[in-house]
Amino acid sequence: MFDWDEKPELNITPLVDVMLVLLAILMVISPNIVYEELIKLPKGSAQTEIQEKKEIEIIITDSKHITVNKQPFEFATFSDNFALFSNDFPHESVVRISADKSLEYGDVMGVMSAVKRSGLTNISLATSN
Repeated sequence: MFDWDEKPELNITPLVDVMLVLLAILMVISPNIVYEELIKLPKGSAQTEIQEKKEIEIIITDSKHITVNKQPFEFATFSDNFALFSNDFPHESVVRISADKSLEYGDVMGVMSAVKRSGLTNISLATSN
């Protein structure tokens, strides 16, 4: 009646068929999946005009002669005179300082601190090759 030597076998063919069908469905549907990310963008104003920032160019020569936008300044009185000169410029103005490499560090930093004290904070040091 019973053959005890017979080993049971699993029939995995239906399982493979179901998995292949699910894989085919996934392959067809996956290119159509769209991910949506909500981003809050800043609101612009059509009424504000873009204004060009005024630039101030400061050149310091090796003999400590200072020119600001082609206007000469004395090194000793630069701090006071530049404070009066900078009143005509907005605080967002770009200041570019070009100094001779033979100048002492303290001299250039003195000019830079005078520019900062006048309220201008957008300062860059220009270099040359």
